[in-house]
Amino acid sequence: MSDRAGASTTEVLETLSAATSVTVLCHVHPDADTIGSGLALALVLERRGVPVQVSFAEPGALPESMSTLPGTHLLVTPDQVREEVDVLVTVDCGSAGRLGGLASRLAGAGTSIVIDHHRSNTRYGDLNLVDDAAEATVAVLTRLFDEWGVEIDRELAYCLYAGLVTDTGSFRWVRPGTHLLAERLLDTGIDSADIARRLLDTHPFGWLPMLSAVLGSATLVQEAVGGRGLVYAVIRRSDVGGLRSEEIESVIDIVRTTAEADVAAVFKETVSGAWSVSLRSKTDPSLPGIDVSVVAGQLGGGGHRAAAGLTSTKPLDDLIADLLAALG
Repeated sequence: MSDRAGASTTEVLETLSAATSVTVLCHVHPDADTIGSGLALALVLERRGVPVQVSFAEPGALPESMSTLPGTHLLVTPDQVREEVDVLVTVDCGSAGRLGGLASRLAGAGTSIVIDHHRSNTRYGDLNLVDDAAEATVAVLTRLFDEWGVEIDRELAYCLYAGLVTDTGSFRWVRPGTHLLAERLLDTGIDSADIARRLLDTHPFGWLPMLSAVLGSATLVQEAVGGRGLVYAVIRRSDVGGLRSEEIESVIDIVRTTAEADVAAVFKETVSGAWSVSLRSKTDPSLPGIDVSVVAGQLGGGGHRAAAGLTSTKPLDDLIADLLAALG
């Protein structure tokens, strides 16, 4: 497996095998694919005796739903991340901007490695292992482990399965081989039902009134996307209360079920007053697919054909207008 920019697994493995210290960085507002990938890689490096740390810039704490993943003892706060390191690896991070305040650590790395599956990846590392045919970054990492001769045990399988089940939407969006990978991970003895429940089906009671407020004000723009429809909802800081980031991120999966719209968007107000936007598109076999990664790219973001996102400091009304214009 080699990246379009030229990096092969052999080059990546040679660099990792010779590393004297490694920092693994996940993207801001991490999901289970970036955290699962980061912790799995860190565990492998720790077992090889390599000093390693894992981090992400924000929010200030790991989402509670991921707290049981093996390897969390290797997580450090952003201020504890080394300024200089032999090798820095980013996982599931399509651009340096997705590292947030930790993007500056790239300059202090002897070698930087990007491991990802986003088609919109900007190839910002010294070595870029980007497989946009992979369903999740954990799938890219699994193949890397295989070439490295790493045994996928129960701890590693837990981390890898967490990323796989979430990035495939509980296996709704799969590719040939996805279920074979899942079966391989399950054969280690992990409890798939418990992992999925923790990551996807557990929310505090406060999530319900937040949903009521947010979904009650959702807007359908039927004429958008050439008549195929856009539905969007807005989550303001006043709606959030003490809810965790994963509760906020989960709203898009409800909004996207709207039958009258082929594209869904959720605008989330951040602590700084900026807007983080999640985009989703449906696939109708009778119509050309809508690539929301292209739409997000026009607005400064990126992602996948059916799932993408962006961050903007523009006023909300202007941002909504820009999205409608980009969708056509």
